Amino acid sequence: MTGEAPVQRWLRRLVAVEPHEVRALLWSFAYFFFLLAGYYVLRPLRDEMGIAGGVRALPWLFTATFVVMLAAIPLYGAVVARLPRRLFIPAVYHFFVFNIALFWLLLTLGIEKVQVARVFFVWISVFNLFVVSVFWSFMADLFAAEQGKRLFGFIAAGGSAGALLGPAVTVGLVGPLGPINLLIVAALLLEAAVLCALRLERLAQRPGDTSSAATGRPASPTQLPADRLGGSWLAGIVLVLRSPYLAGIALWVALLSVLGTFLYFQQANIVAAASDDPAVRTRIFATIDLAVGILTILVQFCATGKLIVRFGVGAAAAFLPLVFGIGFVVLAFAPALAVVIAFQALQRTANFALSNPAREILFTVAGREEKYKAKNVIDGVVFRGSDAVAGWLFESLRALGLALHSIALVAVPLAALWFGLALALGRGHERRARL
Repeated sequence: MTGEAPVQRWLRRLVAVEPHEVRALLWSFAYFFFLLAGYYVLRPLRDEMGIAGGVRALPWLFTATFVVMLAAIPLYGAVVARLPRRLFIPAVYHFFVFNIALFWLLLTLGIEKVQVARVFFVWISVFNLFVVSVFWSFMADLFAAEQGKRLFGFIAAGGSAGALLGPAVTVGLVGPLGPINLLIVAALLLEAAVLCALRLERLAQRPGDTSSAATGRPASPTQLPADRLGGSWLAGIVLVLRSPYLAGIALWVALLSVLGTFLYFQQANIVAAASDDPAVRTRIFATIDLAVGILTILVQFCATGKLIVRFGVGAAAAFLPLVFGIGFVVLAFAPALAVVIAFQALQRTANFALSNPAREILFTVAGREEKYKAKNVIDGVVFRGSDAVAGWLFESLRALGLALHSIALVAVPLAALWFGLALALGRGHERRARL
C-alpha cells in the first residue's frame, strides 16, 4: 500500500477524485486556501476604510475602481500574451505583494490617512478580482468540464477554509497588532499561494509530453497549456463581444455585481448608523466573514460536487439569484443590522459554496484565450463597471427620496432576470460540452 492510499481513501469520502488527480487537487486546494486567507485578512480593513473615507464617497470609489480596471486589463492582456503561464501567474501575485508593502509603509507613517484609505479601498477591489480570476483561469486550463463538476467544489473549499482563517486572524490579531500590521500577515499568505501555484505548474507539465500530468486532460497537440497565448492585448474584449455564450456569462456577472453592490450599500448605511467606532465596525465585518467561512466550507466539503453533478451547472448558478430575490424581499420589510448581516452571510455562502464553482465550470468548455483574456475582462471590467453603475444608481434612488426598504424592492425583478439567465447558461454549457 502506498503512502498516498489513506489520503486517497479519505478524499474519496468527500469528492469523486481519481488517483492521478489527487496531487493536483491538493495543491489547488492549498493554493486557493492561502490566496483567500490573505484576502480575507485584508477585507475587513477594506470595509472599514470605505466607511472611514466617507459613506457618501463610496460611489466615487466604485467608479475609480472601474477606471483602474479599465487601465489594468490591457496591461494584463499584454503580459498574458507575451509570458508563459509559469511566469505570468507568479508575476501578478508578486506585484500585489509589493503594493501591500507600500500601503503598510504609508499607513504606518500616517501620510494622508483619508486619501490612502480611499486608494486602499480601490486597490483591494481590483486586487481581489485579479488574483481570484487568475486562479480560476488556471483551474479551467487544467481541468476539463467533467472534472470541474466533480472537483471544483472541493477546490473552492480550500478558498473557504482560507476565508475562515483570514477573519479569525483579523479578529484575534487586530487588537494586539493593530489593523495596519495585518498587511504584513496578508503579504506572507499571498507568497505562500505563489509557492503552491509553482508546485502545481510543475505537476501539470512533463517535458516533451502533450498532456497534463496533474489531471490527465489532453492538451492541444501543437501547444502545451504552459505556452504563452500570443494574440492581441485587447482580444478579451473582442471575444466577449463576439460570443453569445461569453456575453451571457458577462451579463450573469453584471447582475451579480449590481445586486451585490445594492446589498453592500445597504450594509454600509446600516452599519454606519449602528456604530461610529472603527474597531467595532471592523469586528462586525470580520464576524460576517467568519460566519460565511464556516457555512461555506461545510457545504463545499459535503455537498457541492454532488449537487452540481446531480442538478447541473445551470441550477447551481441559479441558486444565488434565488437567495438574492428572497433576501431583498425580507430586507425590504426589516432593514435592520441583524437582517443585513444574515443576508450577507447567506448570499455569500450560496455564492462561494455553489453558484461560483458553477460559474467557473462554465469556462472549462471555453478556449484558452477565452479562459485567460475574456474571463479577466468579465471578472474585472464587467464586474467593476457594474459596481460603478450600481453605486450611482443606488445614490440616485436615495437622492430621489427612496428609503432603504424601497430600494430593496427595486432589486427583486433583477434577481428574477438573473435566475432565468443562469438556467439558460447551464443549457449552453451542456451543448458546448457535447461538442
